Amino acid sequence: MTADERLEAFCAFFNKLDKSCTRELYEFYTPNVLFIDPLHRIEGSRALERYFATLYENVTACRFRFHDRQASGQQAFVTWTMQLVHPRLNGGREIEVEGCSQLTFAEDGRVARHRDYFDAAALLYERLPLLGGVIRMVKRRIDG
Repeated sequence: MTADERLEAFCAFFNKLDKSCTRELYEFYTPNVLFIDPLHRIEGSRALERYFATLYENVTACRFRFHDRQASGQQAFVTWTMQLVHPRLNGGREIEVEGCSQLTFAEDGRVARHRDYFDAAALLYERLPLLGGVIRMVKRRIDG
């Protein structure tokens, strides 16, 4: 499987991910995977499965629109827009967050390292009742 094919398969899988298919993570991630995002650092596929199962437990909907893709050798990058609906965030209305994933594939084609970059404030902190108002006010002052 080429780097481009691995990346496309990963994107297709990630868009199907929900609380009913977290066990399929083992097909796409190595046992010793390292997953990093602005809020978490998770080591190992079992810990990653628990994380995704917990994450998707209360999610009403989550899908990704994948944009630019680049793959070369064992490395791949993909930009995306996540559309998330969670009853406790943003009054249960859809949230859109832009981000990028950096992937390192192992020799067997599974992901050995997955690092996500996104604005954690746009996803979470700005959506919380008290803290969100403070963060939005600070951003307005900075933007000027």
